[in-house]
Amino acid sequence: MKYSSFSQIVEQCQAHERPRRVAVAGAAEEHVIRAVIRAAREGIAVPVLVGDEARIRELLEQFGEEPEQYETVCGGDSGDCGEKAVELVRDGCADFIMKGMSETRDVLKPLVNKENGMNTGRTMNIFSYNEVPQMSRLLAISDGGMILYPTLEQKRDIILNAVDIFHRLGVENPSIAVLAGVEKVNPKMPETVDAAALEEMNRNGELPGCEVVGPVSFDIAFSREIAERKGFQCPYCGDFDMVLVPNMSAGNLMHKAMILHGGTKMAGIVTGAKVPVVLTSRGASAEEKFVSMALASLVAGRGEL
Repeated sequence: MKYSSFSQIVEQCQAHERPRRVAVAGAAEEHVIRAVIRAAREGIAVPVLVGDEARIRELLEQFGEEPEQYETVCGGDSGDCGEKAVELVRDGCADFIMKGMSETRDVLKPLVNKENGMNTGRTMNIFSYNEVPQMSRLLAISDGGMILYPTLEQKRDIILNAVDIFHRLGVENPSIAVLAGVEKVNPKMPETVDAAALEEMNRNGELPGCEVVGPVSFDIAFSREIAERKGFQCPYCGDFDMVLVPNMSAGNLMHKAMILHGGTKMAGIVTGAKVPVVLTSRGASAEEKFVSMALASLVAGRGEL
């Protein structure tokens, strides 16, 4: 299955027999509450709100909700809320996690703690799914938010994590472009060497369930016409399911340009743990938080990662 819009993700979530439960770490904030209310109303997820219970109640009432209809867990500071959210998942009381106003480190630290059983041993990274007006399908970008300068081994894990997500979304054989400044291997450009190595791993069966092409320059990845003009033979040019960026700065800049100047909408989850984590920035809109919850709920509803 290929998704062309977030509305399709939402529809798939609504088809679940049971909405997935989301533990929200640091829920006492307006945009967070708006997003979880919408998720509850539209059958995307059942929220378990961790944080300042009095403030959570006040916000729910402010937006016309009955606080008694929502499960809350008293949480103290940022770290305490993160710990309790992970405990809810560990104990089977929630299916995935959403970071509200808790600090990122306070959610990820207990998640990677081996005692909590959520660690898979793989690199954790952000899987960003993007609705781009000029494209016929949703585009994944990774990693633009967690790993500064990924090693070859970390890039391998990023691809493996992405393939797990794609398969749970019903995308059977995703095509992945490993981006670089040029489409030819140059020993002076390490990202091109890594890209070629990842393509070779894919050919050798070390990266199964997908098609990896690299190195691929940005223009070739996004334009079949330019690829043909440059003589780059690849059936996925202009139609890749995902691009793997060489470092976090490249991914971050690419994202912001697409959002600010291209009208792109984004959903993002952290993958690499046994459950997905919605880790939008604290300044993210309620809409971004909502579609990210929908993505995480759909992934969580199709088995442990």
